[in-house]
Amino acid sequence: MATTHLPTRPLGSTGMDITRVGLGSWAVSGGGWFFGWGDNDDAESVAAIRHAVDSGVNWIDTAAVYGLGHSEELIGKAVAPLSEADRPYLFTKVGLVWDPENPQAAPRRIMKPASVRRELEDSLRRLGVERIDLYQVHWPDTGESLEYVGGDGNGAVSPNATPLEEYWQVMADLKAEGKVRAIGLSNHSPEQLAAAERIAHVDVVQPPFSALHRSAADEIAWAHAHGTGVITYSPLQSGLLTGTFSAERVANLPAGDWRTAHRDFTTGLTANLHVADALRPVADRHGATVAEVAIAWVLAWPGITGAIVGARKPGQVDGWIGAGSVELTPADLDDIATAITESGAGTGPARP
Repeated sequence: MATTHLPTRPLGSTGMDITRVGLGSWAVSGGGWFFGWGDNDDAESVAAIRHAVDSGVNWIDTAAVYGLGHSEELIGKAVAPLSEADRPYLFTKVGLVWDPENPQAAPRRIMKPASVRRELEDSLRRLGVERIDLYQVHWPDTGESLEYVGGDGNGAVSPNATPLEEYWQVMADLKAEGKVRAIGLSNHSPEQLAAAERIAHVDVVQPPFSALHRSAADEIAWAHAHGTGVITYSPLQSGLLTGTFSAERVANLPAGDWRTAHRDFTTGLTANLHVADALRPVADRHGATVAEVAIAWVLAWPGITGAIVGARKPGQVDGWIGAGSVELTPADLDDIATAITESGAGTGPARP
């Protein structure tokens, strides 16, 4: 049972009030797959999940593909001792299908109806629940491999790809059947959101958003205008905005960590660290951590309900748990916008 109470907001029209920070579970997935984070201590990961819930976080975001099912299993283990009243909301995603014979291969973006229903049953089993609180399409179906995390979610599309209208109808059917409480779309453009809305209400959207990557501002604005909840991922940009990264630390990332080849940690590193450094004086003014200021910046945008923040160790949770209570001033936002503009990091508006 939670020992603290964190600020909450209504998640669109879902009937769920969620804390402004939620726990993300990509990082606990470990290594051995295409987007792995290197070796991981499962016992420590379970301890981190339980610590987040004990600290007041009331939702956990995951995906079937994280660790090829492993993250969902860890979450199921962590929440199993809790009563239904004390259990956090469980959000997961569908549509990235892996080859069990070749786990190191990039997962494919597949939303065929039979595949969606199979994935749902597998997620229910791994999480140990009878209903998913929020079921989200991870990426638009292209029928092709997902080789890179980021961008606009488009790219090459196979002739065998399932049209959005077809897979969103399946998601609406699952909600009507009571297998999921709410449905959402992650990494979809405003045009795709509008097409889905014509079929069934988009309860929630999940775009990437941080001071370093702001291109989803239009998607957030669309959601705000349509009564749709918004939970953003990567507010700390995979650790870059925690205030603990340096060029030396990046050089020493372990083998099997996907970040070693990503442009945010290579060609874009200098600009990104400049923005992180600019958050330090703002954090000092608020008696907060750099990570909490980076998340508070995301939460300052109109329409954003909550931010997903990862942790592999209990102590990492303590570094961001207070973000929902940090109220940035106009002067703070101006200072951060100046640093973003000077650095040239990312694209999109530099200030809410």
